[in-house]
Amino acid sequence: MAPDTKKLTDMVELLTEQEQWLVYELISRLLPDDIATPEDIASHAAAVEEYRRGEVFRDDEIDWDAPPVQ
Repeated sequence: MAPDTKKLTDMVELLTEQEQWLVYELISRLLPDDIATPEDIASHAAAVEEYRRGEVFRDDEIDWDAPPVQ
């Protein structure tokens, strides 16, 4: 049976800051890189709301050669 989250958290908190970075790097390499983070979910929700309000443009509606608006 896998250790519980509280026990893992307690163990990590006993490590030095450098050791915690090592554990962080190890765990981040074990996780798939297609997991949605809270920031990803918030960005997606904001984009959906912009779409619902009609604040988006199709790619072919944009003049990519026009100078940027100041």
